[in-house]
Amino acid sequence: MKKLSCDGYKAFLFWTSLPNKFPQHVPPLHFLFRNLYQKPIFRHTLLRIKCTFITSRNPLACGYTYLATQLFDKIPQRRVQDFKNAKGHEIFQLAKLVKEKPDILSTSQIHGLALKAGMLAHLPTVTTLLIIYSRTKHFNSSLTLFAEIISKDVVTWNAIMTACIKNKFFEFAVKFFAEMVNEGKEFDSATLVIVISALSNMRYLRKGMIVHCLSMKMGMFLDSLLGNALIDFYAKCSDLSSSECVFGEVECKDIVSWNSIISGCIYNDHSEKSLWYFKQMANLEKGADSVSLSCAIAASACLDEFRCGQVIQGWGIKLGYEESCHLSVANSLISLYSQSGNIDAAEYVFNIMKQKDIITWNSMINGFSLNGKVGEAFDALHEMQFTRTLKPDAVTLISIIPLAAEFMLLKKGKAIHGFTVRREMGTELSVINALMDMYFKCKRVKDAEHLFLNMAMKDLVSWNTIISGYSQNGLCREARSLLKKFHSWNSECSLSTLLGILPACDSPNLIQFGRLIHSWEVKLGFINNIIIVNSLICMYISCGDLVASFNLLEEIAYIAAVDSWNTMISGCTQKGHFCEALNAFKLMRLKFNINHDTITLVNVIPACGNLELTCEGKSVHALALKTSAGQDIRVQNALITMYGKLSDVESARLVFELCFHHNLCSWNCMISALAQNNNAKEAIGVFRLLEFEPDEITMATVLSAFRQLGLIRHGKQIHAHLIRCGFYKNAFVSAALVDMYSSCGRLDIARRVFQNSAERSVAAWNSMISAYGFHSNGQKAIEIFHEMIDSGLTPSKVTFINLLTACSHTGLVDQGYWYYTRMLDEFGIQPSTEHHVCVVDMLGRSGRLQQAYNFIKDLPSQPDPGIWGALLSACNYHGDLQLGKQVASILLLLEPENVGYHLALSNIYVASGSWKEAGELRDIVHLKGLKKAAGYSLIDVGTT
Repeated sequence: MKKLSCDGYKAFLFWTSLPNKFPQHVPPLHFLFRNLYQKPIFRHTLLRIKCTFITSRNPLACGYTYLATQLFDKIPQRRVQDFKNAKGHEIFQLAKLVKEKPDILSTSQIHGLALKAGMLAHLPTVTTLLIIYSRTKHFNSSLTLFAEIISKDVVTWNAIMTACIKNKFFEFAVKFFAEMVNEGKEFDSATLVIVISALSNMRYLRKGMIVHCLSMKMGMFLDSLLGNALIDFYAKCSDLSSSECVFGEVECKDIVSWNSIISGCIYNDHSEKSLWYFKQMANLEKGADSVSLSCAIAASACLDEFRCGQVIQGWGIKLGYEESCHLSVANSLISLYSQSGNIDAAEYVFNIMKQKDIITWNSMINGFSLNGKVGEAFDALHEMQFTRTLKPDAVTLISIIPLAAEFMLLKKGKAIHGFTVRREMGTELSVINALMDMYFKCKRVKDAEHLFLNMAMKDLVSWNTIISGYSQNGLCREARSLLKKFHSWNSECSLSTLLGILPACDSPNLIQFGRLIHSWEVKLGFINNIIIVNSLICMYISCGDLVASFNLLEEIAYIAAVDSWNTMISGCTQKGHFCEALNAFKLMRLKFNINHDTITLVNVIPACGNLELTCEGKSVHALALKTSAGQDIRVQNALITMYGKLSDVESARLVFELCFHHNLCSWNCMISALAQNNNAKEAIGVFRLLEFEPDEITMATVLSAFRQLGLIRHGKQIHAHLIRCGFYKNAFVSAALVDMYSSCGRLDIARRVFQNSAERSVAAWNSMISAYGFHSNGQKAIEIFHEMIDSGLTPSKVTFINLLTACSHTGLVDQGYWYYTRMLDEFGIQPSTEHHVCVVDMLGRSGRLQQAYNFIKDLPSQPDPGIWGALLSACNYHGDLQLGKQVASILLLLEPENVGYHLALSNIYVASGSWKEAGELRDIVHLKGLKKAAGYSLIDVGTT
């Protein structure tokens, strides 16, 4: 029996009992039946009632005989199914058989038989053929056949509209309904359900509301199928409140009603409501089905309520919905366990499933991706391709491509790209956008550009992807230019557009452009978005405007979480503003009482190391040990690096040894800490104990150790290993090789390595400038510097240190000072202590001691002891006793325990013949117990 609405069911029961209760309760039934007369289920009951009226001797019977007759006449009569002969009946039965498993050849044959037998006027047969053509994806044949039907009934119209929806021609379905109404054809509630389904797929809210009103006007709203369709329609049109209103008005709610509202809440990102409705359904003792369970499990996953999801799974098993037999439940469980990090449980569910669909495979592949199981994800994709019934679709590729992008698996990414071309999926915008993102993250900008330029259609995501990709790859000018082009093409932009362009504002000369973006965000109403504010803070730090970044942070300080503070601290640390990073950390903890996390410590610890603040560094270490963050491998690696910079090798070694689990980064940090503190031999010893396959960073660090020891033979062995592994293409490895060969006296090999580098990074150029300076070829160092500028790269702080050192060693004082004065104005680099030391050393070597002294006095900040130390060395070299004594007095006040300053002043006394003063100074050194580290030389036996 066809399901009825609540009122319909009551009416049906009442009318069937009329022979016993007639005529006391007859009048109210007219009002029920005026909305239900289309139900064919009432036909026989009405016939029975009509007969009762006629045979009754009650005076009211005559009046109600007319009422029953009117209601009976309004009910659509059954379709005529008589056949002219037995052959017609056979053709119809054959058509019904093919309908179950349709194929175009059988359909064409039956069509021919029907045509030959004159059966095309038989509506059930022709309607069946129309449906079969639709199911075989020959929609044009369905349209042609429909056009040939002379007398169409409501079932025929419903069939062609259903065919339109099945073949995703939703506009056609709506047009057919409009034609049906314009021609005055009768329609039923099923017609409206079909039209609502089409409008739901097109997200046409206004037209759907018109159909809703039409259903109420025609008295069809009480039909439960129509009510369920409307609940789903409003939810898919993002009008959840209307969906809930319709749900509330449905008096007799069936399982489909509950499923529609539960899934609608999830669709509109209201997972809490979804679970609430599910609990309400359970409290009313409504039996859940596989759809209810899968939706509730999905809602639990969205809310990270994994325990709740397991409870629902248990209830489902109790109801008989085991995951091995029910696809939708199993698919939701795979997603639930994947998001909870229990990938083994997800894989178990996947393996016990008796049947798998495309969603199952996509969920499992996505689960592997979420949990970093790279190999397993690609293995699953490979296995999926060998299943006969299923092939990867766009969702599959969108799940796997980001994995190739994240781990820079270019070869696999290209293979997926080839697969999309072979499968003719090149028109799928989402797939092309994902491939573009993958190429950008793999540093293949040209390939990404090629995809973008050859796209037949571009959406907002396409523009966002290429703008963000340019920014990530340092092509800031191109990113800004493309944003202007995009803005002229489309005035609308999304949050992703703004987040993509902000990294392109990465230097002081772009501060104005960054402010324009900031103003644009305020105008668009994004300024209250925490993600945008964090990006703006990072942008202002990159542009050197720390005041603006701190002002932004203060505006949101009372609502900001630790992420905003981490943005401030990490930005300051990465840009060398270490004092500001520590100040922000103190402010975060003391004033706003925000607890730190792992990311906070990973950025604060390097700031302590770079500022050589031993006490503060140990305090942060102690703070880390008080929380679980102290056991985080990233924090431990940062501590090893910090102690290396603090020249506390023993503490670095202790942290390394106390780590429960080492990763490759841990070993790299330990080797680097030893190499930085001139423990090159020990660094090589640790390298030999390495438990992992070395990477580019390991090799670059080891090359630094060989450079210190002058072991060119071992350096060549590492070079050969780099060539075999393919690491020689790495820009930092090339820079380390240049450094190693030049320090070992082989400038010719260093030059060849540099010239053959596939990619010349700033580090590689810096190494080459340093190499020429080290070999007293300052003019060539200057030429290399200008070549670097012409290549489009921006020089760094280290570039100018190497350039000034090269000018100092070769006596190019005027040129060196000229470059120093243009560091800030032309290249946006604030001179640091290292640059000041180079300038003083350069002036001192050339004998311009008074100019060097005046230079130090004119510095805007308190001079570092290293700067005065460079001048003292120059005084020692030139034997300037007067200035030497003056500089030494300043230094001994700043660092009284530094033996080097005592000995330098002693040497000046000796050079000027002041033996008495020299002797007194050396006595002071002995009394204080100060000792100078002994120098040594190494010879590599067997060097070629």
